[in-house]
Amino acid sequence: MLSKRVVKLAIPVAIGALALTACGDDGGGGGGDASGTVFKIAYQGPLSGDNVDLGINMENGVKLAIAEANESGDYDVTFEYLDADDRGEPGQATAAAQRAIDDEDVIAVVGPAFSGAAAVAAPLYGEAGMAALSPSATNPDLTQQGFPTFLRGVPNDAEQGAAIATFFAEQGVEKAMVIDDLDDYSIGLANVAQQGMEEAGIEVVRESVPSDTVDHSGIARTAVTSGADGLVYTGYYSQAGPLAVKLSEAGFDGIKLAGDGVKDPEFISLAPGGEAEEWYLSCPCRDLDADQEGRDFAERYEAEYNRAPGTYTPEAYDAAMMIIEAVAELGEAADRQSVYEAISVGTHDGVAKTLSFDENGEYAGSGIYIYRVENDTITALGDITEITG
Repeated sequence: MLSKRVVKLAIPVAIGALALTACGDDGGGGGGDASGTVFKIAYQGPLSGDNVDLGINMENGVKLAIAEANESGDYDVTFEYLDADDRGEPGQATAAAQRAIDDEDVIAVVGPAFSGAAAVAAPLYGEAGMAALSPSATNPDLTQQGFPTFLRGVPNDAEQGAAIATFFAEQGVEKAMVIDDLDDYSIGLANVAQQGMEEAGIEVVRESVPSDTVDHSGIARTAVTSGADGLVYTGYYSQAGPLAVKLSEAGFDGIKLAGDGVKDPEFISLAPGGEAEEWYLSCPCRDLDADQEGRDFAERYEAEYNRAPGTYTPEAYDAAMMIIEAVAELGEAADRQSVYEAISVGTHDGVAKTLSFDENGEYAGSGIYIYRVENDTITALGDITEITG
């Protein structure tokens, strides 16, 4: 039996006046009689393409939350899942969002997962009055553009970039190369990391390598000849793996660090000669081994999917559970707008963190963690504040 977590949802009085929405009715929340009411939760993210592993991590977290809710017997309604694959690409984001919006039974979406896709899709979800609770889109600008229903469930890259700068300063780096891949997420994280390092007195060389680059030999040679003793890559694992190979071949021996888009076992697989070894990885995602609740979640996840939880799996699970609990509080009267209003002012005590948001939809918390590749395994080192003091 699922043990229900404590959830506090401040639901506006006006919700009581909202009309019931049944399956197939206009307005979009799912419904029917009390024993047959169905609400769908969508996930928008990369379910195909170069960075599909990051998407599957989150999709499985959403699906696990739905399965546990349905199996628990604690709810008077049934939850179903809808996939909205955007390949992690802005150009695919509109179609993916429209797939979720057009299904009248979809009550809310977990996602979009990637920042570029989120910037495109968030206005559409806002027009539809549907909550878009992202477990991973970290570009700081997303909560500054006035998207009506966008919520972020993790610390943004202003905090992650500052943590990277602090870590490099602590490591004694004097000159760093910062490489982005021209993606919204990558540029945003690189900008903050660069600013923080320059403020700490570290000389920074900035480079951009497009995300469709095939040969990383040139940028590897540039890194070596630059004299940098530290390197930050802010793209995704699909490019970080080949980059790590070429950096090793070129003889770059400085400290190497990548952001949360690289924190996936596929990074190691794409550098099969051990070139990923000793890379540091930053992420606003905590180590599940840190406490019993995290370990219990990992056991349930592995039993269901025969693989360990990945980056942002528990964050996606928490986002889905917050939506589920909001629907449960609202009952059959739940619709898209009322669910958004409930979770936007609510608090959810989750597996990964306690979810709550400020008036802009920004995650109302903090926490950046540093990992390291050791013996072909991504190992947690701890919170940045613990590491640097």
